[in-house]
Amino acid sequence: MNMVQRIALVLVIIGAINWGLVGLFNYDLVAGIFGNGSQAAAFPRIIYSLVGLAGLVSISALFLERKEVEEATTTKA
Repeated sequence: MNMVQRIALVLVIIGAINWGLVGLFNYDLVAGIFGNGSQAAAFPRIIYSLVGLAGLVSISALFLERKEVEEATTTKA
């Protein structure tokens, strides 16, 4: 797994945690941290966009051969 895929995975995990909080508690962590007012609305949108792009990059992990995944986790651990 290369560095871009690792960063994408971290962003996807952050996005999943955020969606879990929205679904369970109606709390948007990203908006809570970075503000959801009209002046500060650009930064959360950037974070949401990065998480979305990370999801697209992570699609490639579905097509990795199992052997490649096992080698990546054992050799670079």
